Amino acid sequence: MMRRYGESPRPGQTYIFRPGAYVILPRGDDLLLTHQAEPTPEFQLPGGGIDPGESPIRALHREVFEETGWTITDPRRIGAFRRFTFMPDYDIWAEKICTIYLARPVRHLGPPSEPHHTATWIPAAMAPDLLADDGNADFVAQLL
Repeated sequence: MMRRYGESPRPGQTYIFRPGAYVILPRGDDLLLTHQAEPTPEFQLPGGGIDPGESPIRALHREVFEETGWTITDPRRIGAFRRFTFMPDYDIWAEKICTIYLARPVRHLGPPSEPHHTATWIPAAMAPDLLADDGNADFVAQLL
């Protein structure tokens, strides 16, 4: 059974299935996070939704580059969790299946292309307390 984080599903609410791929990117004692300024300022693991027909690994590379400007290598799946949430960017209620990977950041090619995102190196020990999503925070804490 897959672990669930966050709110319980709301009775009568229709949820859109939204698989996503997210990554923990360590370098020395730091982790590369993305800070999203809007709609709510928060730190996140780089990653996001898997588009129809896209593989999880392809989505991971694309999302990391869009949100951080970095390329990555050697992604390794470390687990997954379920989350029911409202996604204001898309105006939908989603059942998210979040697959978490561990990878190495390789090259910084420029600023994020995703609006309102900033790539930020954070001391790894601080990351679980800063991450907005409890599931992501728990995976980072377990890894540390």
